Amino acid sequence: MKKWLVMTLLASLFVVTACGGSNGGGNTAAPTSEASAEPTASAGAGGETAELEPEEGASLVVWDSKSERAYLEEMTKKFTEQYGIPVKIEEVEGPDQVKKLTTDGPAGLGADVVSFAHDNLGTAVPAGLLLPNDFFEEQTRKENSEVAVNAVSYDGTLYGYPRSVETYTLIYNKALVKEAPKSFDDVVAFAKTYNDPAANKYAIMWELGNFYYNYMFIASNGGYVYGDNGQNAEDIGLNNDAAVQGMTYFASLKESLLPMNSGDITYDIKKGLFTSGSLAMDINGPWTIGEYKNAGLDIGVAPLPTINGNSTVSFSGVKAWYVNAYSKYPKAARLLANFLGSKESQLLDFKMTGAIPANKEAANDPAIQNDEATKGFLAQFNNSQSMPTAPEMGNVWTPIGAAFADVWNDGKDPKAALDNAVQQIKDANGGTAAK
Repeated sequence: MKKWLVMTLLASLFVVTACGGSNGGGNTAAPTSEASAEPTASAGAGGETAELEPEEGASLVVWDSKSERAYLEEMTKKFTEQYGIPVKIEEVEGPDQVKKLTTDGPAGLGADVVSFAHDNLGTAVPAGLLLPNDFFEEQTRKENSEVAVNAVSYDGTLYGYPRSVETYTLIYNKALVKEAPKSFDDVVAFAKTYNDPAANKYAIMWELGNFYYNYMFIASNGGYVYGDNGQNAEDIGLNNDAAVQGMTYFASLKESLLPMNSGDITYDIKKGLFTSGSLAMDINGPWTIGEYKNAGLDIGVAPLPTINGNSTVSFSGVKAWYVNAYSKYPKAARLLANFLGSKESQLLDFKMTGAIPANKEAANDPAIQNDEATKGFLAQFNNSQSMPTAPEMGNVWTPIGAAFADVWNDGKDPKAALDNAVQQIKDANGGTAAK
């Protein structure tokens, strides 16, 4: 969760300018033109995509995080064996790639293929840093989750080659909870028999001070941040009737579930209570599974309990591969991005790093279906909404976070709190008058 928040905040801070520079030959790089980027191959019989012919003498550079290097080395080795195209790996962490590409791309120094979280698209696409996923578009849409495909699209155009997905869901201690609750009302009923604040025993916790998690109360009833798949910052749905209803339900949970201030629950506090056997259920992401298993806990992972009778919608994130618009070898780069986004690649990524596949066939592979935790996260992901890609998302976190804190800690009226937050967001987005 923290890395998604960092990615979003970074995106909001970037000021994209037209940058020039010299490449190795002394010429200023320019984005690949439509003519030079246009693939010469066409779709094959039976709807399958014909092979794309790479440029003669092509060699590629790919950026990825240090933690993914072993996986990437194996996949790029297979790519080189198949296509005869050498690939160099450079270690650049995901949150840094768009900022680095902003300067390195026009200078002819950027990687041909990059990989980062989808919520950076609002910076990368308007800056002209990426080539659309055009040649493999039909294949990509067919093979990957619709939620993932929508996440790596911007303004109706597909740019990404999905790689992995993540969201948060319900993690429970099977020694304390025999069966995952179906609704938050069931959680409340369990809490009445289990909660003991004096002994630090609680039925459930989530980071109450973090909108990333609290979004489920807004979205599950029909609220939203920005319209048009998170790209229209002029359409704010954080204070519509459905959002107010969700916030009202959120407020009702304090007395029955967590009689404490929102700032009193942190990631580390929850982890300590859960691993000690005091906390029965945790709402968290896949990044915590290893720690819980290493603590010797028998855990279950299930979709989030329903809210007000509605399936609970979580925020989600999607990592994908992208082709640098300034690549000298755009066809070869497309081949590599598509190769790295394949079912085989996603399954290897899962095996070596635990990354959850976006590919539908990979998600149904026995390796995934026999892993209860991954299967549980995928079930929730399929009922999630990707975090908005609009650059204005950076203006949302503080006002809406304060609204949730005011309602939970001070009993402020939910509608008044949300109206105030939305006005602050509109002011930050450009002073649009509240409706």
